[in-house]
Amino acid sequence: MVTFLFDVLYLLTLVFASPWLCYKAVTSGKYRAGWIQKLLGLTPLRTGDGPCLWFHAVSVGEVLLLRRVVAELGRQRPDVEMVISTTTNTGMEVAVKEFGQHTLFYFPFDFTWAVRRAIARVRPDVVVLAELELWPNFIAAAKRFGARVAVINGRISPRSHRGYRRVRFLFRSLLRRLDTVAVQTPQYADRFIDIGARPDCVTITGSVKYDGVETDRTNAATARLRDLFRLGPDELVWVAGSTSEPEEELVLDAYERLHAKHPALRLILVPRHKERFDDVARLVQDRGHSVVRRSRLDQSQQNSVLGTRSAVPSTHQPGPQSSILNPQSSIFLVDTLGELSAVWGLADIAFVGGSFAPRGGQNMIEPAGYGAAVVFGPGVWNFQDTVDHLLACGGAVQVATPDELTTTIGRLLGDAAGRAELGAAARRFVQGQHGATARTVELLDRLLPAPAHNVTQAA
Repeated sequence: MVTFLFDVLYLLTLVFASPWLCYKAVTSGKYRAGWIQKLLGLTPLRTGDGPCLWFHAVSVGEVLLLRRVVAELGRQRPDVEMVISTTTNTGMEVAVKEFGQHTLFYFPFDFTWAVRRAIARVRPDVVVLAELELWPNFIAAAKRFGARVAVINGRISPRSHRGYRRVRFLFRSLLRRLDTVAVQTPQYADRFIDIGARPDCVTITGSVKYDGVETDRTNAATARLRDLFRLGPDELVWVAGSTSEPEEELVLDAYERLHAKHPALRLILVPRHKERFDDVARLVQDRGHSVVRRSRLDQSQQNSVLGTRSAVPSTHQPGPQSSILNPQSSIFLVDTLGELSAVWGLADIAFVGGSFAPRGGQNMIEPAGYGAAVVFGPGVWNFQDTVDHLLACGGAVQVATPDELTTTIGRLLGDAAGRAELGAAARRFVQGQHGATARTVELLDRLLPAPAHNVTQAA
């Protein structure tokens, strides 16, 4: 009965949303890839008979956090076949880069017919959902098949917690079916238990995102970007990463007010979503600046691309600070996927986006690991625990308004000692959080069938 109710709700939602979905599919290409596969549950047909673990990561961030878990589990359990699903086009693009040796596919829509067919074709022993992907029909189908279900790196923001509490009568039985809930913090553990998870299944592991966070600014990927961007040792680099509308405009406002006083300031913009790359490039142009797009940079083109050919021609007459012939005045746009981690390593100052947009913030752990001076806006509820720790240890600055953003960036630009102190505190915090991957892999190993040689020895 409950699964039927969810099917009805999904169908009604799909009907009402279909005009918008069709519009986005035509205008931006979103939602086209894998649509039939998702609707019908046509996941790849697994032919092996060994144990299988199905990881699901909704988009880019979740795909990237799986890297160390998949690698470590593969090292400990080479007998286990791992398959990986994602929901978004960008998530799939990154998954292909990171997990090309594994079977990859789009996650089915949560209709009963789709999830049952998908489960039957993959035949997983364990299903692992990254962070918070509670799809009722999918979980019910997995349990009916006999698979164990785990949530890893689990988190529930205060807003999501309030929403789940309102429909707790629907989700309590669902959450009680979970075999393992590995959460990042005690606060998240309390929230999962409050909405129905069994206390004996909830374990605090810490956040996997801290493990493997790069702290060496001389790593190969960052060093290559520094060379491509021709960043000199005396230049101050401000990276605005994972930005959403209207944050690029806010950052450009601040940059324009600060650049005259700090001519060594270089700005690098990294929009969160692929479909906005061209819009952000036009925005920079329309404000009279030249823009250098990362996608057009190549080591073999380095000597020419920063002069004219990779800079998008401005529709304005270039002023003294926007000449496309002067790379020192160009604003860099990173219009590639999967490079933000390396880009953060260039930052003296890091503005973490999604915090002046209604998105709840974005991951600030990577710039903190590099020891950048981390700044974010007021809307960071999705990462509140990390924010609280960074603020408590003096490893970040939170600003409330765009004017305060400009003032804070200006203060940091003029205070090298303050920047260094802020960054050092952030890096110390990140380095002190390691170990979640090992704890997570241990929990998943307990859910899997024992290795064949152990079974033989027991016999």
